[in-house]
Amino acid sequence: MKILITAPYNQKARDQLEDQIGEVVYHSWKDNGQTYSTAELVQLLKETEAEGLITELDQVTEDVLKEVPSLRFIGVCRGTPSNVDVNAATERGIPVFYTPARNAQAVAEMFVANLITFLRNTIPAVTWTKEGKWNGDPLTSYLHFKGNELAGKTIGMVGFGAVGQRIAGLVQGFPCNIQFYDPYVQNEHPDYKQTTLEEIFTTSDIVSIHLPVTEQTKGMINHNLIALMKGDSILVNTARAVVVEREALRSALKENKIRGAILDVFYHEPPDEIDWEMMNLPNVLATPHIAGATFEVEDHHAAIMNEAIMKWTANPNVPIKSLFNKSILHVKS
Repeated sequence: MKILITAPYNQKARDQLEDQIGEVVYHSWKDNGQTYSTAELVQLLKETEAEGLITELDQVTEDVLKEVPSLRFIGVCRGTPSNVDVNAATERGIPVFYTPARNAQAVAEMFVANLITFLRNTIPAVTWTKEGKWNGDPLTSYLHFKGNELAGKTIGMVGFGAVGQRIAGLVQGFPCNIQFYDPYVQNEHPDYKQTTLEEIFTTSDIVSIHLPVTEQTKGMINHNLIALMKGDSILVNTARAVVVEREALRSALKENKIRGAILDVFYHEPPDEIDWEMMNLPNVLATPHIAGATFEVEDHHAAIMNEAIMKWTANPNVPIKSLFNKSILHVKS
């Protein structure tokens, strides 16, 4: 089997596929300088006569699948295969693999880093120092930038999948109190409290959002929930912006109804005027969607994908955790 890989994929992982599956043709979108257009992707697939595709960001549309009927599987190196027409693939009996939790460690580490940075007023303190304002009374900085410790805080997770659980493991030793809302997760840890969405927002010092985008989650974090937050609480969103009502959050921040927000995702990327306004509020720590941006994430997704593909080639009917369209097991190609 020939496999075209357009996702970033390390040499060790490519060698493993060649040893156990077949020929690998590597054309990373990063080396290309941009993602491949539909026409370019079709051309690559046809030229290489690939039967398998491992991608990251390229759009695998129904047109691609029509043009390349020889595809036997699609691998997507992302937390969700949102760039693939999964329905069209399923209709053709094509399994779609993805890489859940590939960036869990990266996001969890940045959560801790940014939260401590926010609590300790590190960024304004650095700016104040570099602007040459540290003069006069030597104790000015000590008093002006005094912050808070993370230890002892109650962190409420909205969604408790791989990222939320990884964060819980990291902050437990500070120690922090962990509570979460997730109707799809069974609480198997005696130190974590499973509770209601309303209690998360009412009692947490830090509310952290870890929701996928679905019709049910869009705007799920609304004005009513944000209004429940304590005046000194912080909202953290490293998931997707659209699950939070933007105007409700902006209003709470501008009116100082909550202490602040740590945001890595926005309604528009690059930001629109309203996003820019929120990003520049003094009680917002904003980063440009980089919580999952580490070199190690590429190694993680290659390992997860290889494991899935090798299991599938050994037995196409075995259930695989990272098979997104599991109904494929009941579809005749």
